[in-house]
Amino acid sequence: MKNLTLTQRLTLVFALLLLICCSISGVLQVRSSTQYSQAVIQRLSANLALHIATSNPLLSPKGWDDSSVHTLFDRLMAVNPSVEVYLLDKEGNIVGNAAPPGRLKRQKVDLSPIQALLDGAKMPIYGDDPRNLHSGKVFSVAPLKVNGEIEGYLYVVLLGEDYDALANSAQMNSALYSALWSMGLVVLFGLLAGAFAFRWVTRPIRHLTQQVSELDSDGIAALQAYAHSTPDNSGRDEVSQLRQAFRRMAQRIAEQWQTLSQQDQQRREFIANISHDLRTPLTSLHGYLETLSVKSASLTENDRQRYLEIALAQSRKVGRLAQELFELARLEYGVVKPQKEPFSLSELVQDVFQKFELAAEARQQQLHTDIQPGIPLVNADLSMMERVLTNLLDNAIRHTPQGGEIMVRLWAQGNKVLVQVNDSGPGIPQELRADLFVRPSILNNARRHAGGLGLMIVRRILQLHDSDITLVEQTHLGACFRFSVPVY
Repeated sequence: MKNLTLTQRLTLVFALLLLICCSISGVLQVRSSTQYSQAVIQRLSANLALHIATSNPLLSPKGWDDSSVHTLFDRLMAVNPSVEVYLLDKEGNIVGNAAPPGRLKRQKVDLSPIQALLDGAKMPIYGDDPRNLHSGKVFSVAPLKVNGEIEGYLYVVLLGEDYDALANSAQMNSALYSALWSMGLVVLFGLLAGAFAFRWVTRPIRHLTQQVSELDSDGIAALQAYAHSTPDNSGRDEVSQLRQAFRRMAQRIAEQWQTLSQQDQQRREFIANISHDLRTPLTSLHGYLETLSVKSASLTENDRQRYLEIALAQSRKVGRLAQELFELARLEYGVVKPQKEPFSLSELVQDVFQKFELAAEARQQQLHTDIQPGIPLVNADLSMMERVLTNLLDNAIRHTPQGGEIMVRLWAQGNKVLVQVNDSGPGIPQELRADLFVRPSILNNARRHAGGLGLMIVRRILQLHDSDITLVEQTHLGACFRFSVPVY
């Protein structure tokens, strides 16, 4: 069975069911035909016993004469060998018969079928067979009366042993021959019709199997072409639904493949960009350290100090870039999970402000807050929210000119607390806004300085809190970022 195709399996099962149905139908047909023929014989011979009893008085007030009864019964059975004649008393006991010695198997006949036949019940009616304990026979019966009282019955079995001996062989051969021919013809034409029908029914499945095999051999290009081909939605059966489901699966695979390809391309661009960003400060760091090593004796103290400060600045830049890269990798690959707890976001803003006071004073910048009274506690990861505010304020300070202002606003709205950070810097150019929060690419100079790792980290942290960050349009100069944090 494992090596058979679906069509062959269906055909085999159909053939077995067809054979079973034909066998049951043949048995029922033979049984029905037998019952019909016996009913006809019983109707035609219903008055046979009465005619015999009327023509040949068998019972008198003195009883019956055994020798005359045997003579009459022998003569009747010689004229019609298919019948067997018995004389019964009024209790059903067999008191007279012409059976050969040893052939009589019972001495009494049940009177219930006899009474049913006399009452005109529906034929065929089967009575006891005196020569067989396990079968019933159709019969004819006539009551024998003396002075108006029933004293016995003339019981005539219409299809006796001699009939059975001759009929069984002929009937068996005829029935077997007819049944075999009918079953053979039915099975033959049924199999032909079934094979054609099953082949027609399974044609869409074979077509789908062929498509799957072609897609498996031709690769992702064939799968993408199949996913974008025009679908056939004409059918509504299970096979059509299977084909449509496979097409939807192919479309999802094609979309996922495209997404993976884009992510792989972004990864390559990201690595190229990081390599460029690392190479620049490393080259500068290496150059100044090499200068200090080669020309240390000829440099003045001020030059050596300046070179060291530049080298330290480049070293810090490399360290910050490496730290951001490591942090972004941990966030993107799910290593870090937010540990949410209730805390005051307004207090966190004040703490972060203290970290940037010196940097803001050095650039003569003003840090302001606009916090709505009664801000509820938020439910978030405290260290992650501190990282979000730190990155946004760091970007704002670095991109705001001397004497500029940086504003942080907090207000409650529904079940969230909204946070807005805006500065008075030059703002974000229009051509860079679309790619502000995506990985920068060295292959596209327009996206080179779009957002950077800091904003990518911010967005990923907020996504872990079921939130996001947006760039708010403003009529005046400066960048304005807004995000929300759920209330506890």
